[in-house]
Amino acid sequence: MFNPVQLQMLRLISEAGPLSRTELAGRTGMSKAAVSLLTRELLDGGLLAETETVRGTGRPSIRLGLLGSSAHFVGVSLVEAPVVMVLTDLNGKLLGRHEIDWSNDASEVGRLIAAGLPALTAGRANVAGVGVALSGYVDPSQTRCLKSTLLGWQDVPAASLMEAEIGLPTAIENDAKAVALGERLFGAIRDKGSFSLISVGDGIGCGHIINGRLYRGSHGGAGEIAHATIEPDGLPCRCGKRGCLDTVASLMAIQSSARTAGLPGDVKALEQLASNGHGEAIAILHRAGAALGLAIAQIIQIIDPERIIVTHRHGALDGLYGTVTRATIEANVLPRIAGEIDIQFRHVSADIWARGAASIAADKFLSNPVLHQKDVV
Repeated sequence: MFNPVQLQMLRLISEAGPLSRTELAGRTGMSKAAVSLLTRELLDGGLLAETETVRGTGRPSIRLGLLGSSAHFVGVSLVEAPVVMVLTDLNGKLLGRHEIDWSNDASEVGRLIAAGLPALTAGRANVAGVGVALSGYVDPSQTRCLKSTLLGWQDVPAASLMEAEIGLPTAIENDAKAVALGERLFGAIRDKGSFSLISVGDGIGCGHIINGRLYRGSHGGAGEIAHATIEPDGLPCRCGKRGCLDTVASLMAIQSSARTAGLPGDVKALEQLASNGHGEAIAILHRAGAALGLAIAQIIQIIDPERIIVTHRHGALDGLYGTVTRATIEANVLPRIAGEIDIQFRHVSADIWARGAASIAADKFLSNPVLHQKDVV
């Protein structure tokens, strides 16, 4: 079994990219001789590989990187139909994609995943685990869905029910938290120790990375901004409260407001009306953008992250909605902080949740790969 320092090395390389033995010694506080001994075991165990040679003023050093083919992971997006499955390697490289039917029965989802594995993996071995991203509230152990309105689940041991059908270690996670962890492990911003990711779609999700780790809170509920009250005594929310952010700023909320006003429910069409000066379309988009911007501003004031990433599909934030969101953030954050935080608005595809789910399985593996090797198929 690998010791805690070796596991730390694996995580450091996963998060930073290939590192030399000297760099690992500096980050772990160990001697280079001790690092060489410990990394040799990881090389012999097939988890690390020597990559490029770095030449400087002294002796050339060889960087060590994760051997991608040493483990593969399945990520499943139980967010919308059809259900997307992806296969990634230990470096997060996308190797395959497959679609399966939708179900809100956990055991049936497991059977559908199991049936789709041959097409997804195409004979690749070393599948070490499965991660499933879903819209809902997941317990800290990533095994039970405490509540999902979309799936109709209440305290469902979803991971164990799926694992019984799949035959591989299985973990579940809230969709936005899964995407945030995916960005931390395999994304372009894995060098950032603290950031918050806000996902804007039919609903609104949020995940926080603090000091390099996914922050879930004491009960798994950190990041539930969708149900932060933004309009006291506002519209009823599916969570049972009133005036939640989801009832104002989600795409479903915008579409509902537009239809109530006799306008097109499509956000792009609504943006076009707004650009032509349609007063009611402007009011709907302004209200949504102001609510979302205010919620993000509060996150910044409370957490003070290095970066904010706002993901959206179909260009939802490219028009007035996004413009008002940005302006509201700037107007409600202390000027000194606002000028130092990198705020990015990013287009994403439907695969983002499945890729995030795969990172959940990879994160479990990196926590102790030996425990999973007996289950690898």
